[in-house]
Amino acid sequence: MKNLGRILFAEDNENDIELTLNALAENNLVNKVDVVRDGAEALDYLYYRGKYTDRPKGNPVVVLLDLKMPKVDGLEVLREIKQDEKLRTIPVVVLTSSRMESDLIKSYDLGVNAYVVKPVRFDEFVKAVKELGAFWAILNEVPPRLD
Repeated sequence: MKNLGRILFAEDNENDIELTLNALAENNLVNKVDVVRDGAEALDYLYYRGKYTDRPKGNPVVVLLDLKMPKVDGLEVLREIKQDEKLRTIPVVVLTSSRMESDLIKSYDLGVNAYVVKPVRFDEFVKAVKELGAFWAILNEVPPRLD
């Protein structure tokens, strides 16, 4: 069986965190999901800073990224990831409630791999997350780590 890597999930809304984690678990994904609650914490995680200095080595197989977060917003986190040679190959999926065309365009300009608007209905949200998890965490092949 394919070795399932870690998923980094950057989200500040507790309800969305719970729904997403439950949807991933329902799909029987055995990935470890590391949850961070703001953009600064996401960057600390990726750069092994602060409380993440001793986290397991290696990049996450995918970053699920909310746009509207405190401290550092998701677009800035995306910009940092895609400008860094050691991080830019990490697939980033924006998972947001924003339907603003400017957010969509800016995300793709910065190199996002997918942009998913969180469905309002619970069953649609669960289905979307399950499909995202199955594709990005199981089916997608990631390049080897650049060290």
